[in-house]
Amino acid sequence: MKHLLKNCMIIDPEVQNNGPVDILIVNETIEKIGAGIADLKMDNVIDMQGYIVAPGFIDMHVHLREPGFEHKETIESGTLAAANGGFTAVCCMPNTNPSIDDQSLVKWIIQKGKESNNGIVDVFPIGTITKAREGKELSLMMELADAGAVAFSDDGSSVQNSELLRRAMEYSSMSNKPIIQHAEDPFLGKGGAMNEGFESTRLGISPIPSITESSVIARDLIIAGYTNAAYHAAHISCRESVELIKNTKNKMQKISCEVTPHHFTLTDEAVRNFDTNTKMNPPLRTKDDIIALKEGLRDGIIDVIATDHAPHSFDEKEVEFLFAPFGIVGLETAIGLSITELVVTGYLTLMQLVEKFSVNPRKILHLPQVTIREGELANLTIISPETEWIVQVDKFKSQSKNSPFNNYKLKGKPIGIFNHGRIYLSS
Repeated sequence: MKHLLKNCMIIDPEVQNNGPVDILIVNETIEKIGAGIADLKMDNVIDMQGYIVAPGFIDMHVHLREPGFEHKETIESGTLAAANGGFTAVCCMPNTNPSIDDQSLVKWIIQKGKESNNGIVDVFPIGTITKAREGKELSLMMELADAGAVAFSDDGSSVQNSELLRRAMEYSSMSNKPIIQHAEDPFLGKGGAMNEGFESTRLGISPIPSITESSVIARDLIIAGYTNAAYHAAHISCRESVELIKNTKNKMQKISCEVTPHHFTLTDEAVRNFDTNTKMNPPLRTKDDIIALKEGLRDGIIDVIATDHAPHSFDEKEVEFLFAPFGIVGLETAIGLSITELVVTGYLTLMQLVEKFSVNPRKILHLPQVTIREGELANLTIISPETEWIVQVDKFKSQSKNSPFNNYKLKGKPIGIFNHGRIYLSS
């Protein structure tokens, strides 16, 4: 198959680009890049005027729910949502049923990913830190790594036993895989449903203080320094966490973190109407926290933008706020929210956005980097940075529709992806 993408603007940290070019892809490989490539005898010609072509985006924090919770999402529906959102790869968290604490399950998920949607989206499993995510006994981490796990996490639960976490970090260093921590002290935030502050007091909702997150990160950073382990803080949400990581990064090279689009877009004021789609963990924080997160992205303290895509069925979310599960879907709004909130406002350039979505996640996970050069495999994300669009959750490809951004007007839209010799154009 010969695919010709005409009039592309390449945004790639590894490529010097002086203007619109054509990209000729033969089967899976970029055959030629240049202006005015003839479109004779092509199987597929697409005019990319006004579009950006970037190294394929990867979301390193996704819940595909399979096995065990297929009523929320499946690997098939989740990877389709990823393609529709502009991602060529996802890393799936291990809080499934059973948990991803067995090498056979790691291999099964990888194979299932290759079979889903013709394998256009790569699926990289993350194995558990502890068996069944119970925080009592280490999983067989080396076996999980050998089977293909790219990192270790008990996401949804924080490893509370400091000695156990130390040993986990030592094993993770041996396998060259990072520890990804869901930083949450379960005692400080017990029973809470939203950020502790004026809004929680006004609404009468049990609070989750910011120290629930930052106190765990502070402890973890000390242990990571002692063990010289690679440590990644998932979905940070508050100013204190940004400052802790900033201070530690000056001394340690293996520390990284991520932020979600909903945490740099919405504040706890969004909870006022008791929409259960504004309930997530960590919770939405304050305007001051949003500023800190955006500045952290701008200054390179926060390395990655990840979605924490957490599908829940309509029935699960259609209950009283206190009883609803935490989490929202995010794969199909991530690029639009990021361009609207970060690029349009001047916090990030498009090049920096590509680094947060493509380069840095692969660097943290020790995955091969993707670049747009002749002779390289074509792994591409296509974006229209100027397109304005209205979010319509009923058009999501995700099996679940639990998003607080329905009817939001965004600027910047995923157009499609190219991976493994196949092209997908977003709806």
